[in-house]
Amino acid sequence: MRSRVFDKNFLVILVTDALLLSAAWYGAHLLRFNFEIPQASMALLMRSLPFIVVTKIVTFYFFDLYQGMWRYTSLTDLFNIIKASAVSSFLIIVVVLFSHGFSGFARSVFIIDAGLTIVLISGSRLGIRLYFRLGFGGRSLTRRQRSHKGVKRLLIIGAGDGGEKIYREIRDNAHLHYEVVGFIDDNPAKRGMKIHGIPVIAPSSELKSVAAEVKADEALIAVPSASSRQMRAIISHCKESGIPFKTLPGMGELIDGKVTVNAIREVNYQDLLGREVIRLDEDRIGAYIEKARVMVSGAGGSIGSELCRQICRFRPASVILCERAESPLYEIELELKGAFPGIKIIPQLTDACDFTQLSYSFSRYKPQVVFHAAAYKHVPMLELHPWRAVKNNILATRNMINISNRYSVERFVFVSTDKAVRPTNVMGASKRVAELLVQGQNKCSTLSTRFMTVRFGNVVGSVGSVVPLFKKQIQKGGPVTVTHPEVTRYFMTIPEACQLILQAGAMGEGGEIFILDMGRPIKILDMARDLIRLSGFEPDVDIKIDCSMGLRPGEKLHEELITNGEGIVRTSHEKIMVLRGEACDQAFVNRKVDELLSLADEQDGVAIRAKLKEIVPEYEPKASREKSMKKAEPLSTKPLHC
Repeated sequence: MRSRVFDKNFLVILVTDALLLSAAWYGAHLLRFNFEIPQASMALLMRSLPFIVVTKIVTFYFFDLYQGMWRYTSLTDLFNIIKASAVSSFLIIVVVLFSHGFSGFARSVFIIDAGLTIVLISGSRLGIRLYFRLGFGGRSLTRRQRSHKGVKRLLIIGAGDGGEKIYREIRDNAHLHYEVVGFIDDNPAKRGMKIHGIPVIAPSSELKSVAAEVKADEALIAVPSASSRQMRAIISHCKESGIPFKTLPGMGELIDGKVTVNAIREVNYQDLLGREVIRLDEDRIGAYIEKARVMVSGAGGSIGSELCRQICRFRPASVILCERAESPLYEIELELKGAFPGIKIIPQLTDACDFTQLSYSFSRYKPQVVFHAAAYKHVPMLELHPWRAVKNNILATRNMINISNRYSVERFVFVSTDKAVRPTNVMGASKRVAELLVQGQNKCSTLSTRFMTVRFGNVVGSVGSVVPLFKKQIQKGGPVTVTHPEVTRYFMTIPEACQLILQAGAMGEGGEIFILDMGRPIKILDMARDLIRLSGFEPDVDIKIDCSMGLRPGEKLHEELITNGEGIVRTSHEKIMVLRGEACDQAFVNRKVDELLSLADEQDGVAIRAKLKEIVPEYEPKASREKSMKKAEPLSTKPLHC
């Protein structure tokens, strides 16, 4: 308000309001006395007018009616005008009652005045918006003006909140070279209706004929909550129509939850997984993150960086980015500082395997909440270098646990993987050992820190995942290589995984393993075919699929989320389950981990696998599995065709 006192536009609005409020007070008397105001009432009207106007303007100020940009007047602004008018009228009535006892005042005047105030003030604000909407303010173009600019004719698929918000942004922004010519929606109840004057024309199944009829240049899928089945159908109709199409991301990908034109992107595989909105208990998450000092290890990775973005939504005091790769650390630091200027972002070029480096970061910044997402995750690479899995996945986790205990961290959330369940590879076994280290903290001691684990499957688009590999193979013209025609995996998007990690962190009391609901497992072969079609090709016609390479070292045919001896329990969140495992012998685990570290220093892969088997009895190294698979699955001797 202080900076706006000398603003010309503000002064114009203030003077206009004073005149309108005076007119409302005078008009109320005219209506009350049938346009013949008695002389006594006229004298009282003039004496009370300054008090009436000042009281209302001061009340309007406290309701922020002078902070808005009236060219963007919305229902929220109109509700604020109604509330401010009601409160100011109440204050006036109270003052008049106690000072004059209504002597000389007609009681109905106050009611009429309140109504006229709402009508006149709201009308002035809407008039300002209409002024700019018609282009007189130099900021907007009418539909006719846009047509002369050679803009693209756009069909919006989805006549819901997302489609309406996108239409309004396109309509009000002259720099967006689109003209919306119609809405497409599968809800028959919306057929023939209009949104801001634009008709809802037909269902998506008629998109091809509608696009030709209205001469559409492009289509936009504005259904952020569409299921995977709905998205597949819509994309199929878009391809059939022959016009280019884009989409809005799912609500889980929109950090601030706002649907805007800036969020529009090309359709990708994530859209086919399903876009159900995650229900977050934001009050519960905010209770442990807001104004807290939060550390994320592996902050430059796929999960770590998205965790940082989601954490910043809840206004922590600071976010400490723990990362050993300088380039990813620099990138996420710049991004977060630009997107969240009010939050202290602290980059730490730190290797979690180095206890001394960790001690420095913890002693200086004293994090209250720790998310440990740093890990090696590439299964075949860790089969070749098992000693690196021991150091980076086990030693780093133990270091983070010990240092968190030393500095009395309030919550410690360990990000694990479904490959830790009955592992067949070094990566999964190393993550299972790390789970045991975390899980045993609250069961085997009286520490104040709450330690918990979150376990989930593959995330689409992460570094080293199958989707980027398939895209590169498609760009080269194929073939797309699938290890086995029956191999399946659980998938979820990175934002969805990170949101559920934050939710699980709010629910943990200590010692739990939280399992995220990954939905149904997806056939990698089906995924390859979907990606080929999304790229505009036909599987096995334009791009070949090769299934002859066989499972890679350490790979399973099917992944699991629960291991033997773990009792699964539903939680208050429909997408999160919890496992209550048995208490572990921490002395035994730590002794075996020390032996593992000695073997890692010697880079003895055979001995490392044997030692992992001692700690994780359900671990079945790939070598022993290959013996049993030779008879059942002779992939290496006979190529499979998809």
